[in-house]
Amino acid sequence: MGIELTRVEEFAVVTLNRPEALNALSFSLIGDLGRVLDEVAASGARALLVTGEGPKAFCAGADVSELTGRTLAEQKRGVEVGQATFARIERLPMPSVAIINGFAFGGGLELALACTFRIATPNAKLGLPEIKLGLIPGYGGTQRLPRVVGEARALEMILTGKAIDAQTALAWGLVSRIVEADPLAQGIAFAREFTGFSLPVVGFAREAVSRALDVSFHDGLKIEADLSTLAFRTRDSEEGIAAFLGKRKPKFEDR
Repeated sequence: MGIELTRVEEFAVVTLNRPEALNALSFSLIGDLGRVLDEVAASGARALLVTGEGPKAFCAGADVSELTGRTLAEQKRGVEVGQATFARIERLPMPSVAIINGFAFGGGLELALACTFRIATPNAKLGLPEIKLGLIPGYGGTQRLPRVVGEARALEMILTGKAIDAQTALAWGLVSRIVEADPLAQGIAFAREFTGFSLPVVGFAREAVSRALDVSFHDGLKIEADLSTLAFRTRDSEEGIAAFLGKRKPKFEDR
């Protein structure tokens, strides 16, 4: 299997392990990813880290050799499976961080976009080059990228197929930070900035922000009010308020 799932303390780590193919996404690998995500969801991990084996590539995109000789129905089914698999990352009960170590092209960037956060090594290159093959992104890139960098920048990347470097990605908000040595350790350190809080309440916050992008401001405020009320109903909110008033560190129990 071209995917490895390991556990590092409270973190689930998914590694794309096809370095000889720059960790390209074959159809079988996407199927394996879906099964691994089921394991992650049930693992009790507090965050998911996604990375690629080797220093050259996070994921170079689709395995282009598999794209020929397929019927339209097969092509559409392949796109739908990829979209559904990446959407499962967004629905996980814990946040996720893509550690982009090298190339993140096409489906590789779309995989990273499905994660809650992205960090990158200095040699990272990010792009959606499908237009060069007479295609467009099909695993969510046309929908997630403009939500992250804005319409104009997304169109620039998609219509030219040009890649951007790590510094540009940081300036555009496509990645949260650039990490130098030991990307996995840096990813863990980044994730620890939010994994110490109540996991259900972190989930409420993720849902509120995510849904804000799909509804009007007025409806978004209603969603926020509902989720904020749910947060108040948790034991962790009682603990957090009591700890603040008692001038001590809270002990959240995820309930």
